[in-house]
Amino acid sequence: MFGQDRNQMRQFYCEVWRKHRDKQTLEPLEHQLVEIILQHPEYQPLLEDIDKACSKDFPPEAGESNPFLHMGLHMAIQEQLATNKPTGIRNLYQQLLSDCPDSHQLEHGIMECLAEMLWQSQRNSTIPDEEAYLQCIQALRKHTS
Repeated sequence: MFGQDRNQMRQFYCEVWRKHRDKQTLEPLEHQLVEIILQHPEYQPLLEDIDKACSKDFPPEAGESNPFLHMGLHMAIQEQLATNKPTGIRNLYQQLLSDCPDSHQLEHGIMECLAEMLWQSQRNSTIPDEEAYLQCIQALRKHTS
């Protein structure tokens, strides 16, 4: 969405949240982001402070997850489901949804698979392994039943 510009992306998240609070008209992508923010009330105070949102770091060693990464992964998963890319993810999701009717919880499980695939790809300097990703998602069935 914004390439490598962290502040521009974070400002967008804050602006979308402000527009929602001010009851302004939202674009479809903004509406999708608001739905994710509403599922994460713990992130809302940060989004109301644009200076803090743009300046705060979330180093893994501090034990605090990055809310922008988290919400971005939700957006990525929802895009994958909408486009069925990688091929088969939508059917897999629907199958898992029958075992785990909480779609938000299910997205969190898929998010772990997506993060692992991206980490492996980056670590090995290879393209993301979609087959391994889909297998990881398939394995969620054992954990949601």
